[in-house]
Amino acid sequence: MRSPFRYTKQEKRGIVILLILMAGFQVVLLFYDSGLKYPDLPLMTADSLSAIFPDSSFLRDRREKKDQRPFNPNFISDYKGYLLGMSPEELDRLHAFRKDGRYVNSAEEFGRVTGISDSLLNTIAPSFSFPDFRYDKVIGEKKVPVPTGFMDLNEARAEDLRSIPGIGPVLSSRIVRFRDRLGGFLLDEQLFDVYGLDEEVGRKALKMFRVKQIPRIKKIPLNTAGVEELSELVYLGKKLAGRIVAYRDAHGKFDSIEQLTKIEDFPSERIGRIKLYLAL
Repeated sequence: MRSPFRYTKQEKRGIVILLILMAGFQVVLLFYDSGLKYPDLPLMTADSLSAIFPDSSFLRDRREKKDQRPFNPNFISDYKGYLLGMSPEELDRLHAFRKDGRYVNSAEEFGRVTGISDSLLNTIAPSFSFPDFRYDKVIGEKKVPVPTGFMDLNEARAEDLRSIPGIGPVLSSRIVRFRDRLGGFLLDEQLFDVYGLDEEVGRKALKMFRVKQIPRIKKIPLNTAGVEELSELVYLGKKLAGRIVAYRDAHGKFDSIEQLTKIEDFPSERIGRIKLYLAL
């Protein structure tokens, strides 16, 4: 055989063309063979296209169709707004409106606040979900207004509470058990009494959940209840209930519920909560 360095220029060009033709023939055979084995398999799937064209309108529409569950438009995030087709300016108007503690309560009001087009509003409005709530609660004889758009904290299920970042299965179940043992929350702030609930997470929860309907509870008679009955109150426990009964036996009946703070190791900072469930 001749040395390759001794081939003429024309012969070298012919060899290169031959190699290119052979490589092209192999590629054609590869795709042809795959097509015979998997005739229904597309060469490019939507998922593979998403890696190449993450911002394409086709894939954005596909992502939107994946999640058409009802949602409260008061809590639209920037990403959710982007998927819905809202502009940053429209989202800013909604966030500014919500910053004042106000809530939109209809699709028409959402359109007025955000300034979105009628066509877009008609497209996304069928997915809006506005809970039907009472607008006030009564504490004692005083009627306290409650902003609309909140879910009732006393009716929230564990899975509802898990919609708050920071509240998982364990904590949501603990909140429900604590509430049920009390017979229901009387104040929004009682949510912070749940063991293990971070204050910041609690504040996030109160942006969506509030006590809207005050439950009827049977107050415990402080001057006649025994240890077992007093210990049923979550804030007391059996040990503290025993001290209350012992103090009552030694000093006579209580003249006021605040007198409990004179008992040794009594949690004085919780007297405001405890008095809600006691009666003289």
